[in-house]
Amino acid sequence: MNWVLLIIAGLFEVAFAACLGKAKKTIGIESTYWYIGFLVCLGISMFLLVKMTQQLPIGTAYAVWTGIGAVGTVLVGIFIFKEPVTFWRLFFIATLIVSIIGLKVVSH
Repeated sequence: MNWVLLIIAGLFEVAFAACLGKAKKTIGIESTYWYIGFLVCLGISMFLLVKMTQQLPIGTAYAVWTGIGAVGTVLVGIFIFKEPVTFWRLFFIATLIVSIIGLKVVSH
């Protein structure tokens, strides 16, 4: 269950980054809503990360959390914000995913 909550925390990290991206592309009240979404997602992500670092090794938990956030944010950039897709971007995303899985496998 701890790993599931850590993955959820990482997904909320992706969500707060996506909210920032949307907020910068909007104005007025819509922008305010995106910033509120950012704060809510940030709070949930940090709360879950803190709880999981009490149960899991901090080095592994933090690396997995940031890895999920990094991979997810790049994918959101590609699919939602139409950022370029290049071989090297996909290659390094793949290496991050393999590293995240590797850290989970070798953690007790």
